Amino acid sequence: MREKPAGGVSGYFAIVGAIALLLAAVLMGIIGFVMSFAQVAVGVVLFIVAVLCFIASMFLFRGCTSVAPGHAVVLQLYGKYVGTVRQSGLRFVNPFYTKDQISTRIRNHETSTLKVNDLDGNPIEIGAVVVWQVRDTAQAMFEVDDFEEFVAIQAETAVRHIANSYAYDSSDPRRMSLRDNADEITSRLSDEVAARVMAAGVTVIESRITQLAYAPEIARAMLQRQQATAVVAARQLIVEGAVGMVETAIEEIEGRRIVTLGQTERSDLVSNLMIVLCGDQAAQPTISTTRNQQSAG
Repeated sequence: MREKPAGGVSGYFAIVGAIALLLAAVLMGIIGFVMSFAQVAVGVVLFIVAVLCFIASMFLFRGCTSVAPGHAVVLQLYGKYVGTVRQSGLRFVNPFYTKDQISTRIRNHETSTLKVNDLDGNPIEIGAVVVWQVRDTAQAMFEVDDFEEFVAIQAETAVRHIANSYAYDSSDPRRMSLRDNADEITSRLSDEVAARVMAAGVTVIESRITQLAYAPEIARAMLQRQQATAVVAARQLIVEGAVGMVETAIEEIEGRRIVTLGQTERSDLVSNLMIVLCGDQAAQPTISTTRNQQSAG
């Protein structure tokens, strides 16, 4: 079932006509009631006409419906979908139509904090917000029982599926993770939510992950693992830089002929420089006099 526009005219003329008929019905009813007591046949006729005018005015009042901005009115005739009125203002439709108003404004749905397992099996807490809007009022009204509840359930289902499909954190740059690839993950989340709620005539404007953290029972252990991973990565970078500096130092010393280094001196120099460059604490300089004493002897 798809939305279709419903025919309707301005309701202001109907309101004016309904008020005029109502006033005429009251006036003719009073006159007819008085004349009927005087046993005048015209009084009965006026009273009957007054009743008919009153019924006609009620029909005109019933056919008038107001459509607020950002809303639409779904019309049904004895259970059959007739159409949707989206034009805001006072409109007049068939008085026998059943009128249901649906908001077409942009809405937010924020999921509760969900506890799920990521791709690696680690329990995490995740939450998201989905920005959505009713696109097809007929589908929203008739394809599902409650389209607001349907969007809420499908959004949580999509968040759970996304959380199960990716790891919270990954040391492999070729592997997407929830923490490091937030833009790509939220884009896929929007696509999945949109596909799930399409049957309800709802379009998804945007989705964003609002909360992402390890579950409390493993948060401390995972923090220690992250710290250890960071330390290892830093150490690796320091070692690579130190090796380059040592290599450059030896090449500069030998290239400028500052001193001639044998294999033993090279090993000592490399060892000392690596200790100085890779050590956690500042190096304490020492002066060795053994070589000087040997040279003097």
